[in-house]
Amino acid sequence: MHVIVVGGGVAGLAAAHRLLTAGARVTVLEAAGRFGGKLCSGQVAGVTVDLGAESMLARRPEGVDLAHAVGLGDAVRSPAIGGAAIFSQGALRPMPAEHVMGVPGTPAALTGVLSDAGLARVARDAELPPLRLATAVGEDVAVGQLVAERMGAEVVDRLVEPLLGGVYAGDAYRISLRSAVPRLFEATREHDSLLGAVRAVLRQPAAVGKPGDPVFAGLEGGLGTLPDAVVAACRAAGGELLGGVAVTGLRRTARGWAVALADGHSLAADGVVLATPASVAARLLAAEAPAAAGELGSVEYASMAIVTMAFRRGDLARLPRGSGFLVPAADGRVIKGATFTSAKWDWAAAADPSLFVLRVSIGRHGSAAPLDWDDADLVRAALTDLSDAAGVVAGPVDALVTRWRDGLPQYLVGHDARVGRIRGYLSALPGLRLAGAAYDGVGVPACVASGQRAARELLATLRPGPLADVPEPVAE
Repeated sequence: MHVIVVGGGVAGLAAAHRLLTAGARVTVLEAAGRFGGKLCSGQVAGVTVDLGAESMLARRPEGVDLAHAVGLGDAVRSPAIGGAAIFSQGALRPMPAEHVMGVPGTPAALTGVLSDAGLARVARDAELPPLRLATAVGEDVAVGQLVAERMGAEVVDRLVEPLLGGVYAGDAYRISLRSAVPRLFEATREHDSLLGAVRAVLRQPAAVGKPGDPVFAGLEGGLGTLPDAVVAACRAAGGELLGGVAVTGLRRTARGWAVALADGHSLAADGVVLATPASVAARLLAAEAPAAAGELGSVEYASMAIVTMAFRRGDLARLPRGSGFLVPAADGRVIKGATFTSAKWDWAAAADPSLFVLRVSIGRHGSAAPLDWDDADLVRAALTDLSDAAGVVAGPVDALVTRWRDGLPQYLVGHDARVGRIRGYLSALPGLRLAGAAYDGVGVPACVASGQRAARELLATLRPGPLADVPEPVAE
């Protein structure tokens, strides 16, 4: 059985790895000259850094398990420091405890973040009509809309929006509760208050992990090392991984699929995994699945830029404290967050102890104009906000700007239903599955799980039997 995986990001690589484990013959086609998608490494002042995603949720096992399976188990690292903050209304404020994506479980958690009037408004949630009656039919709702109705807009602006913006670079008043915060969505159907629903989620072991367990994990040398290791493992298992090869079309044949390439050639396959952005999948499926293509084409994306800078420690009057901070859009700042790389990751600090490396993110859904600025202008804007928030007034010894155009799919209200319709349309096409950030989660573990799910379902369709359920191997 020959399967072609279109797209060499982490979802496509995870699909290829699972397929090869089950004994399939696999070809991965990646249009870019490198594999890994938004898992990408580079160097600033000689220090290797992540230019895309720099951590993964440790409480979901898929990302860490894949790292173990490809020989990176000893490289898994927890952050060296916690203490993230919110830079709100001109001051750094500690990130509140007891919240789910910024939605608090108690008003006391927001002391110092909200005004007295805002705190009082949150407490009124328990006095409003029962929440479960309004959500019992399972209708989706925007996170920001529900929180504003139950707790007031100040909670959304000062906490929910920065946290959702950090994950999706999106608008809290458009992002789906059901798709973006599914545990909270389910809890709202069983509790009378939003405060009570949040507390119920926080009591779930899967939500909080074991006491003392880290929330996030990284890899020594950066997450950009993961795709290289998966590529090496896939090639060692007999997979063919080709970079710089663009796919221009898909056509069903009597025996499976024909995959058209930009150079005019065509490859035959029994099955295909499309692990591409939704817009690319829409273009490739336009002829064979026009209804699915229409739905895929309507998925919106946000663009963002990462500005990574290295400073001489001796030039900094004081080192930034904590692991970083988030910035509410309501404050009108250019940056939406900062990560203090040299404080957060021991391996980055050890690479050059004389330097302090940090990065800021810029760009939100519907507000991509700053990405068109020159690199120098983006660096200056980042330094202005860093000066105000963390007292960084020195100039960097090196800086690197990385732009991710249409990098983050938006899980808007109705997203779950849209994904269901897409999969329903494609169920009539044997030997084809989708994978990637546009469907069931944007984080690294979710993307890995998406690729593994696509592989598992394809195997069950094309080769029913025990091989379809071969588990992901984990190195001892």
